[in-house]
Amino acid sequence: MSTTLEPPAAPPGTIAAKPVRQVGDRIFAGLATGAGTLILLVLAGVAAFLLAEGIPAIIAPAEDVPGGNGFIAFAWPLLFGTLLAAVIALVVATPFAVAVALFISHYAPRRIAQTLGYLVDLLAAIPSLVYGLWGVAVLAPAVVPSSQWLATNLGWIPLFAGPASTTGRTMLVAGLVLAVMILPIISAVSREVFLQTPRLHEEAALALGATRWEMIKMAVLPFGRSGIISGAMLGLGRALGETIAVALILSVANVVTFNLISGQNPSTIAANIALDFPESSGLAVNALIASGLVLFVVTFLVNAFARYIINRRSEFSGAN
Repeated sequence: MSTTLEPPAAPPGTIAAKPVRQVGDRIFAGLATGAGTLILLVLAGVAAFLLAEGIPAIIAPAEDVPGGNGFIAFAWPLLFGTLLAAVIALVVATPFAVAVALFISHYAPRRIAQTLGYLVDLLAAIPSLVYGLWGVAVLAPAVVPSSQWLATNLGWIPLFAGPASTTGRTMLVAGLVLAVMILPIISAVSREVFLQTPRLHEEAALALGATRWEMIKMAVLPFGRSGIISGAMLGLGRALGETIAVALILSVANVVTFNLISGQNPSTIAANIALDFPESSGLAVNALIASGLVLFVVTFLVNAFARYIINRRSEFSGAN
């Protein structure tokens, strides 16, 4: 008969000693805390700078602001163009990114999946200038015949009212270039979430006779829905702040229009700052900084919403 020896219980009224933290743990905790605090301080500093430098343009008389109609009239077309280009990019890129992520995670053989995953991720490393030059030299001329067809046959839709641009430097092309730029971000986030789908969920669907697509539709996509949304929001944040590619492509005018194929397009906030800041002075500089404050707030809200979605996903507890 074997007996099990148990450690003697602590005397009543005594408090168990806390585990001693190693020196490396304390150093790492301090560095992590310091890095997080530094990021918050930098973010607060950027917000304070934009607010301090932008207020003079916000409260200035309308005739002193560039355009002569006040800051709202100055910033609204830029904000509209920024949101329009980003929404086009998001609508085009999200379905393709999810399809690529599903192919890599659930369809492609392992070797092909790894290689394809690296290639898709490398799209994020291409400089914005290269995307802009590709958009101007390759994509814009290629889109001209399609734009003319859309203006002729679907001109009754405000998006394709025309007249079609003969150069192809339109909001549609800018949105397509931005879609290629944000595709690796959305695809990478979606792919990682799809790979974390509980194996038991997938096996249970297949055991019930579901095809691979039915298994993905019933198990993978519901599990990864919030990951897709958060990846899309991160990609949207990238599209909102893109500068050089949009500045190279768009032939801008101070207009607010949903016409995607016309030669007159609203500019974006980031592109307008990049193009006008070197030649601006006085209150014009404050107006550009104030428009940067608007972009900062919009981007902050988009990323905050993405973080909220990710935090909700982390509370999910499925089978392992």
